[in-house]
Amino acid sequence: MSTSVVPRLAEQYNKEIRPALAESLGRKNPHSLPKIEKIVVSMGVGSAISDKKNMEDAVSALTEITGQKPLICRARKSVANFKLRQGMPIGAKVTLRGARMYEFLDRLISLVLPRVRDFRGLSDTAFDGNGNYSLGLSEILVFPELNPDKYTRSQGMNIVICMSGHSNDDSRELLKSFQFPFKRPDVEE
Repeated sequence: MSTSVVPRLAEQYNKEIRPALAESLGRKNPHSLPKIEKIVVSMGVGSAISDKKNMEDAVSALTEITGQKPLICRARKSVANFKLRQGMPIGAKVTLRGARMYEFLDRLISLVLPRVRDFRGLSDTAFDGNGNYSLGLSEILVFPELNPDKYTRSQGMNIVICMSGHSNDDSRELLKSFQFPFKRPDVEE
């Protein structure tokens, strides 16, 4: 008989963030409040066209970062200028939900983003109009799980946080309540 451990951010959302959001947004129905539905972590590996080992490294890195096996994305069309044929593997992605999603978000906020070189905060305008937030990391070695000796080639990744709040403002409030490190408007670049 095993008891499952509730992630720290999931517990914080249920006990503190959800009631505070209901009060600040003026809503009584808990189902109308914004919540995080999934996080999609993806890597485009264009260099896999010439070297298959780069794709294996990307899949291995995504597996270590997320704890889940990635889906390999293949080319939809052939492009002669890029020496790309239809069906060739050119990327990988992982969709995180539930406990793994909250654990990944916790590590992203508390461990990974502070390790980014010259980090001054995330843009609070990177929403898509439907309340989903996107960010890109230019280097995957900011994740502490990865061994820098194994992953020598520089590789970036994209992270999309999909939320149920159907407006950018609701989703921005949700991420701020999770202590997301947005740029402060009073600090000039």
